[in-house]
Amino acid sequence: MSAGYELAQVNIGRILAPFDSEVMHGFTSKLEEVNAVADTAEGFVWRLIDEQGSDATAFRVFGDEWLAVNMSVWTSPEALNAYVYGPQHRAMLKRRREWFAHLTEAYSAMWWVPAGHRPTLPEAEKRLTILREKGPTPEAFTMKELFPKPEA
Repeated sequence: MSAGYELAQVNIGRILAPFDSEVMHGFTSKLEEVNAVADTAEGFVWRLIDEQGSDATAFRVFGDEWLAVNMSVWTSPEALNAYVYGPQHRAMLKRRREWFAHLTEAYSAMWWVPAGHRPTLPEAEKRLTILREKGPTPEAFTMKELFPKPEA
């Protein structure tokens, strides 16, 4: 009955240096490998990529040149969670402070989208803003406080 929805997610990070710098090399050198794991993960649907078709490092949000963004769509929170805490991605998470500053505001949000919908950067900014202003709601939530798929 609610199979007509997929889970969109966005996460942002304040980079410590430009992506082509030595500081970011440990991150950028593993990005293709980690993205390939996502692309073949069970429940993966889509991820934001640039015109070259490789990753999302060219995109920024909130008009801030230092805020990098990642956005993807999954079949379920369980599928997303399995990828995020799988060995390849978890290894990158453990090292994130080498490349990204600590953010005090919400930096990750999830929301349900109709199957086939691909979220836009303005939509992602809106969802992060909702989460920051209202906390978790059906419009923008976190893995710690999930909301069910809308009824079809």
